[in-house]
Amino acid sequence: MQALIQRVSEARVTVDGRVTGAIGPGLLVLLCAERGDDEAVADRLLAKLLKLRIFSDAAGKMNLSVQDVGGGLLIVSQFTLAADTAGGNRPSFTNAAPPELGRHLYEHFVAQARAAHPEVATGEFAADMQVALVNDGPVTIPLRMAPARIIAP
Repeated sequence: MQALIQRVSEARVTVDGRVTGAIGPGLLVLLCAERGDDEAVADRLLAKLLKLRIFSDAAGKMNLSVQDVGGGLLIVSQFTLAADTAGGNRPSFTNAAPPELGRHLYEHFVAQARAAHPEVATGEFAADMQVALVNDGPVTIPLRMAPARIIAP
């Protein structure tokens, strides 16, 4: 599972002319489930995201998390993060999770985020969305969490 995280001063998602989610200062999270991902992977990615220290403290150092600053989360499904561009000019998305699994993991991630964080807004899974944001910094960080590997003794 992977996410592209952008620190924002504001962000919003619009679907068919209506705003489905908006936040002030916080993180825009573009989220992609990949083949082989499960709820445990989603949970580990969320835990990392909530503790990631990418907000400035009083000294101007990146020492604070979104939880420390009370920022919002805007979570948007983004299967195109799984694009493979190695084989030509047209991206392949075979690494993306099938739609049913992608929806399940997106909804699980959002539910867990809402249980752990006070302000969570979303886009709409599989919709044609317009995302508007003001990137603060700019700070943009890719996060990837792979499924755990069980090593046989």
